[in-house]
Amino acid sequence: MATLRVPQTVPSPAEDSDLLRKAFLGLGTDEKAIISILAHRNATQRRRIRETYHEKYGEDLFKSLGKEISGDFERAVFLWTLDPAERDALLVYDAVTKWQPGNRVLVEIACTRGAGELFAVRQAYQARYKRSLEEDVAAHTKGDYRKLLVLLLTTYRYEGPEVNMSLAKSEAKIIHTAISKKSYNDEEIIRILGTRSKAQLIATFNQYNNEFGNSINKDLGHNSEDEFLATLRAIVECLVCPAGYFEKVVRLAIEGLGTDGSSLARVIITRAEVDLKEIEEAYAKRNSMPLVQAVSKETSGDYKAILLALLGHE
Repeated sequence: MATLRVPQTVPSPAEDSDLLRKAFLGLGTDEKAIISILAHRNATQRRRIRETYHEKYGEDLFKSLGKEISGDFERAVFLWTLDPAERDALLVYDAVTKWQPGNRVLVEIACTRGAGELFAVRQAYQARYKRSLEEDVAAHTKGDYRKLLVLLLTTYRYEGPEVNMSLAKSEAKIIHTAISKKSYNDEEIIRILGTRSKAQLIATFNQYNNEFGNSINKDLGHNSEDEFLATLRAIVECLVCPAGYFEKVVRLAIEGLGTDGSSLARVIITRAEVDLKEIEEAYAKRNSMPLVQAVSKETSGDYKAILLALLGHE
């Protein structure tokens, strides 16, 4: 369930463009006006505003915004205003070119986007950076990570509800055998996690739990210091319960020494039109505090205002 609030009567893209232009003119920038417009429009409406603004004023909206705002607020507005595929391409590029084994952004995008959405990300990546996503992943990662991430990001997963239970049973045994041997980088584990449909994987995970008495993630969790194991656990979490996974990302971002603003904003911005309400509910249940209250405590100024607006609160 989305938290984005779009007014019942939405001004035309031309009217929104005029109001944004007015917010940029004069002494000082009207940040409230920027938030009141962009934070209350869906992806299609934001794209039309960008197109209309360029037609009317001969300047890219992002260039105009860059002259007027800065810091965390600028990045939040920029990420939110991008088309979802463009935004994911940018997030993937940042994650790949600054690659560290503990970075989960690639896993998040690969495992929580639909097959068509992920294909659109690859197209946007190629258009923006003039090379393929898989080319850059292969260039910046090594060994098991390279095999796993390239497969996750390039597989066009089947999205239907059909499940093959005999296959689920056999692949649960394959995974269990590999885990028992501590062969966590086994090619069969990578193949199964990287190619099977989400419905098929959930059936396999359930079969694993029923037959062997533990969840896959519990059996993968014996070595919390192993980043490859942590990546495998993140894949399972993203596939089985995205809201629970993102609640954890938000919680850790807020609880750490100094708020991890990039992770907090990434979850709010990328999920506001998808399932941020479910993430809010999971956060409140886990932390006995509304997410909006936690965000209010940990952020400030216009940055705080746009995050709260995307959470459905002013």
